Amino acid sequence: MEKARADHFHLLPSLADMGSFPLIFSIVLSFSLLASCSPTSTNFIIFPNFTASSVHFIDGSLGFLTSPNKTFKAAILSPGGQGGSGSNYYLCVVHVPSNTITWSANRDAPISTTGIMTLSATGIVITEEDGSLKWSTPTLNSSVSSLQLTETGNLLLVDQSNATLWESFLYPTDTIVIGQNLPVGVFLSSAVSSTDLSVGSYSLSVTASDALLLWQNSTYWKLSMDAAAYTLNSSYRVEYMAMNQSGLYLFGNNGSVVVMHVNVSVSTFGIAKLDYSGQFSVSSLTGTDLTPVLVGPDDKCQIPFICGTLGLCTDYDNILVCSCPSNFHLISSQSQNSTICMPSDGTYSLSNYCNSTDNNNMSNSSFSYLSLGYGIDYFVNHFTGPVKSGVNLSVCEDLCSSECSCLGIFYDNSSDSCYVLQNQLGSVMSSGNNDRVGFIKAIVGPSPSNSGHSLGFPIVAIVLLPLIGFFLLAALGFFLWRRSKSSTTWKLNPNNQADPSLDDLELDAFSIPGLPVRFGYEELEVATDKFKNMIGSGGFGAVYKGTLPDKSLVAVKKITNFGIQGMKDFCAEIAIIGNIHHVNLVKLIGFCAQGSERLLVYEYMNHGSLDHTLFRIGFVLEWKERVAIALGMARGLAYLHSGCQQKIIHCDIKPENILLHDHFQAKISDFGLSKLLSSEQSTLFTTMRGTRGYLAPEWLTGSAISDKTDVYSFGMVLLEIVSGRKNCSLRTQCESKENESSGGGYYSSPSGQGLVYFPMFALEMHEQGRYLELADPKLEGRVTSEDVEKLVRVALCCAHEDPTLRPNMVSVVSMLEGDIPIGEPRLESLNFLRFYGRRFAEASMIEENNGEDDLIFPQWNTSSGSSRSSLLPLNISRMSSQQISGPR
Repeated sequence: MEKARADHFHLLPSLADMGSFPLIFSIVLSFSLLASCSPTSTNFIIFPNFTASSVHFIDGSLGFLTSPNKTFKAAILSPGGQGGSGSNYYLCVVHVPSNTITWSANRDAPISTTGIMTLSATGIVITEEDGSLKWSTPTLNSSVSSLQLTETGNLLLVDQSNATLWESFLYPTDTIVIGQNLPVGVFLSSAVSSTDLSVGSYSLSVTASDALLLWQNSTYWKLSMDAAAYTLNSSYRVEYMAMNQSGLYLFGNNGSVVVMHVNVSVSTFGIAKLDYSGQFSVSSLTGTDLTPVLVGPDDKCQIPFICGTLGLCTDYDNILVCSCPSNFHLISSQSQNSTICMPSDGTYSLSNYCNSTDNNNMSNSSFSYLSLGYGIDYFVNHFTGPVKSGVNLSVCEDLCSSECSCLGIFYDNSSDSCYVLQNQLGSVMSSGNNDRVGFIKAIVGPSPSNSGHSLGFPIVAIVLLPLIGFFLLAALGFFLWRRSKSSTTWKLNPNNQADPSLDDLELDAFSIPGLPVRFGYEELEVATDKFKNMIGSGGFGAVYKGTLPDKSLVAVKKITNFGIQGMKDFCAEIAIIGNIHHVNLVKLIGFCAQGSERLLVYEYMNHGSLDHTLFRIGFVLEWKERVAIALGMARGLAYLHSGCQQKIIHCDIKPENILLHDHFQAKISDFGLSKLLSSEQSTLFTTMRGTRGYLAPEWLTGSAISDKTDVYSFGMVLLEIVSGRKNCSLRTQCESKENESSGGGYYSSPSGQGLVYFPMFALEMHEQGRYLELADPKLEGRVTSEDVEKLVRVALCCAHEDPTLRPNMVSVVSMLEGDIPIGEPRLESLNFLRFYGRRFAEASMIEENNGEDDLIFPQWNTSSGSSRSSLLPLNISRMSSQQISGPR
């Protein structure tokens, strides 16, 4: 290392004999006087008989040492700038012509205006005025004789024989210069900002084969990616990185072999710096300016945190624009001094990184996955392979849910590959890759920042709340006591009436041939981890994910709205369903009937419900998958109607009751259980069983309910499969225009109010032969008019107002499979759909005239297991039966 051409402080031997004075050189900083000091002023203390001819001010900072060629200086300065605008002071080495800091000592422990730097025989110590230690050189092998600064900017501590005891080049910060090496295992770390030299989140590491840029231990750029990089000797291991006038090098074999060379032109002074923004550059000095000759990454959108947490980075002709993905909105984060894109829906909050010890607690949380949409990518995906390949999206989500460090996923549809985002979420970027879609793991529940607002809380409420809470607790305790007492005395006689003479134990001996497995309540409590992982909910209650002792996954439905029904009736119902086995019907594995508890155990469907997949924003079901789902539904219904010893009418066909397994195999759930609805629930539907929007007209016309009722509901679901939208939806005019401008593909009514009644629109397009206008816009033309026509015609045939004109499900299967010709829809039996559309339009105008600008039809929730059963105006008292199901 160069020492001959170096300016220095000498610690004179005579000082060692001065008993009353320690062997030190002190600089006491009085920065409050800097503004009024001339370059010859003295704002430090020099002990007697010590000479320091090179101590002087440079550019307003306390420059106490310069290199012989005047190119570098050692100084105490604040990056806040000349004039004392900064408040943090650092011991630095500065390249004078370009005014660039090339090294800093106390970067994580700045000192104030009263800080003290002390040079002694043991090294350099930086403290505050009160003596608190901020930084010091490590323990040295011998006593320090002098402090030197070489012409290359290396700060040295040497002994009396001029041997180096310590040098700044061995402790790089964010910069290396010509003459300095960066060995394997030593990092360059970015600063936090231009005025805060503390260690930031970006680093550059030299490995055995390359040099990498890292953020949160994740690679986002490699030196070998640069177009000017050439690998010359890959058989040698890299030992260090260095720079000279002809470029940047990775050396091996003790510096005798060039492993990689980046061919760039560097002048007599070159500097390689990792900027606080995360960009690495090699610059050459031209006059007083540094000109970059290598920049990595050259696309700033590849920098992981360029737009903050989940910020969407888009490059418009070298103009970087940051925004938030759809379904997210921007907030500021004081703790991170950056921006965060949070879910627009306040019922979700972002999942936070946790330690592995917290994994069990996190696995009990209820998660949902919010789509980032197509055309968006993440930097990690370019540098790490998928964690799993050949899996479906549900497996990918389950993998992330089980790991507390996982904060999101990307799923590649073309390769069925799963990528995970870990530790901390960075920015996302626009991409042309439409095969990959990203999802952010969100906790179901309001964000903590949106809850607990106590400012301005009424004093009356503070007084009344504890009192109300006491009475509520007392009432709850009384209710639980009565319920517990009644559950221990409720028995059954053969007539399903309460009979205290029977013992509960008799029920354990009750069995029916073919009855599925009977589980104890405690068994299912263990399997579901005390019912913590809710994956859905519906009219009967909530559904929880569980794991049986044989490690098989199950879905446990806890029936909360059971009503008053006998145990034998319940078990007989289970026996019927348990004997039904078909590939397109969800298998009932077992049940629990213990005390007042009623639970059903089904096979677990890893893709969730059809509505979760079909209506998910940013996710696209390809046409062949839609056809397969429709065919699976049809086959399942045909079996219920024709393949069982006892015909079963489902009565509630809707996307929520169509579950998807591997490769989007459709299976019908909740069949044959309509009798479990309580009498109280039935009255809400005027003795109807089903879901508004999918109800056949005969529910209200007094006609007999038959298997053709399910056929109508199937037709309504089939239209939604075609369009990718709910059949019934109403948006305000403003919202409709906004969505149209963003490519949302919402249908609009002639009135321009954003009214959607898709069956009427489908009928009109069928009459005009314009079938492609009915296809989901997200398919972007990846379907033919003939394919759409086939499904639309089948759906319209199923939707005939006259049940006798509807085909049975066996015929529907044959039509979809191509075994028989597709029927021709009878327009005279479909005109009621136009009546529906007009009635919905009238209802929307009534709402607008009443000043209600919100959605009449509630916006569906895309999270798994959410209920979307209400598709008609909420005020049922203002609606006729025709508005619900058609004219009588």
